[in-house]
Amino acid sequence: MAGSGPPEGEIAQPYHYLSSDEERFEYVTERIRDKLADYDGYDFSMVQVRALNIFFELSQELRGRQMFYAVCMMLPRILFDLDSAIYILEDEETFSLAGTSGPSSVHPSTRGWDEVFREHPVQAGDTMFIPIPCNPGYTDLLPFEPPHNIIGNFQLSPCRDLPGHVQLFLEKYVNRIGFQLHHRIIRARNREHITFIKNLVQDIGHNVIVPNMYFKLYFNRLQRGIKDLHLQVQEVLALMAECGSDDCIRTGNSLARTTAGIEAQYQEIYRHYEATSMFLETLLRQRHFEEGRYVLEKHAYNLRTHVLEPQLERYAQSFEDRGIQVGCALGGPPDQVVRVVMDRGLISQVVANFFSNAVKYTEEGNLPDGSRGKHLSYGWKIIKDFFGKEVPAVKVWVTTTGAPLKLDDPMTVFQPGFRADNVQREEGSGRGLYFVRQVVELHHGKVGYSYRNGANEFHFILPLVQFAE
Repeated sequence: MAGSGPPEGEIAQPYHYLSSDEERFEYVTERIRDKLADYDGYDFSMVQVRALNIFFELSQELRGRQMFYAVCMMLPRILFDLDSAIYILEDEETFSLAGTSGPSSVHPSTRGWDEVFREHPVQAGDTMFIPIPCNPGYTDLLPFEPPHNIIGNFQLSPCRDLPGHVQLFLEKYVNRIGFQLHHRIIRARNREHITFIKNLVQDIGHNVIVPNMYFKLYFNRLQRGIKDLHLQVQEVLALMAECGSDDCIRTGNSLARTTAGIEAQYQEIYRHYEATSMFLETLLRQRHFEEGRYVLEKHAYNLRTHVLEPQLERYAQSFEDRGIQVGCALGGPPDQVVRVVMDRGLISQVVANFFSNAVKYTEEGNLPDGSRGKHLSYGWKIIKDFFGKEVPAVKVWVTTTGAPLKLDDPMTVFQPGFRADNVQREEGSGRGLYFVRQVVELHHGKVGYSYRNGANEFHFILPLVQFAE
């Protein structure tokens, strides 16, 4: 089966790159003129033109795939007294009978690519086989990549003595069937997808969110148990002190250290639980799925205590394990309280993405004081009138030592799937910073990257609403 694409004159042109109204108007104007020239060449009769109009009107009016097939088959019967059958490509090799205007027993239920089911029209005896093309620009939305951009075959008979202009009309008619059918397949898949998402949201609530809430109860019980353990250890230490034995004292001190270690581990696990729970409940929020986009739940929060410090505590051990010093050598947080109206869960994940990248990509560098090492700084500052007169902003940044990213445009790093050449040693999907950009822009903010003084700075800027403390 050589060749690919729908018949000549129906191939979609590469128009997705057009960015301005002027370019789009020029492109559409050219396509309209091409179509006018095509129709002059077709020289369709008035009946044929009416048939195309009726096809488009009924395709929009009647719902359901079987009604659509009925329209496709009845027009050739009424206009040219032709019976027809429609085969739809179910996978790359198999066509299934979808409908026929005559007895279905004369048509096999399935067929494969053969001498008559081709990528171009075939006349075989009294029957004409016309491939049904899809829209090449949207093949990625189909269940599979259709060979030669063909999604079916339209079979017509008796066609032995049809005039050439009628055959041409039928080919163009089937082309239009293909594009309409393609869009109906996409719509059906979208409906299935929406139904699946609705069921998934309910399953997430039942199997993920609700069970996760029980961990809170277990943590509270564990915390009470640790408090009781501390009281018991104090009693044991008092008894051992009365005993006065060195062995008793050593054992008591060891027990106290073990208890303190258990509490420290509990606190660390609980911090991770809180962050994970917040991220789960924020990302799996039901309204995200219902509306097909991130839906913000915004309230006023203290930027430092509600967002930055909890995430810094969460990554503190990872920074220590990687030998990354957290300090103010590259700039630090100011001594001021800033309250921002934001979706705490999503903005916390923005900060978490910055810190996660810092763990993976911070390298040794020269610090302003002349020393050398791996270093991270974070901070924020108020920018007056950033979003317009009397509309201030807060800029939050995370700065890490290391080599600069090789970018022609600093915003490239926030594109989906982007990974710099110097980060391949670490695992990653390239979606973290794209997520950052999405969330910040939903807050009507901006993101950015820069390199200066031997360090990489990633930042976001949010509109600021200040509150009296």
